[in-house]
Amino acid sequence: MTDNYAKIVQDNLEKLYGNLPENLADALPATREGETFIFKAFGEKCRIQPEGIFLGAEKQTGVSGILISLYALHVQPEPCVLEPLKSFKDFPNSMPYTGAFATHTEHILTPHVERIENASAQIMKQFGGQISPANISGDFSFVIYPVPKIALCYIFYKADEDFPASVTCLFQAMH
Repeated sequence: MTDNYAKIVQDNLEKLYGNLPENLADALPATREGETFIFKAFGEKCRIQPEGIFLGAEKQTGVSGILISLYALHVQPEPCVLEPLKSFKDFPNSMPYTGAFATHTEHILTPHVERIENASAQIMKQFGGQISPANISGDFSFVIYPVPKIALCYIFYKADEDFPASVTCLFQAMH
């Protein structure tokens, strides 16, 4: 599967560099050095170049590379608008994927709610995050940016005598 993923990444890079937008550095936002675009993604230094996508020194030939390449292909010059926040299930045609989304973005974090709360300042710093808008409930919450213009709001509920811990992930407003 990795070889198929690597091919998708390379195909996306060929599309990107085959019709490179003039304002890509501003839209990402990134620093441009020749054909290389440098910005922070998934909490690390990211480099997009014709030969590949790198997080730190590691070439991304899997899911992260696909996500970053799709981000670069579709990023718009407008700034990120955080609100209104939206649930995954509220996106058109997302219903068949709702269970997988919850499993891989919410349920996986549930056993770690207390550790996440203790590390929330570091997590926000690593992912260029911030405290959630005031209208967000939960025991604690924050917004992170896996890539510069994609905001995810995580809402955490601690376990108590009546309910187990839980996590909800919301997306930024999409235009």
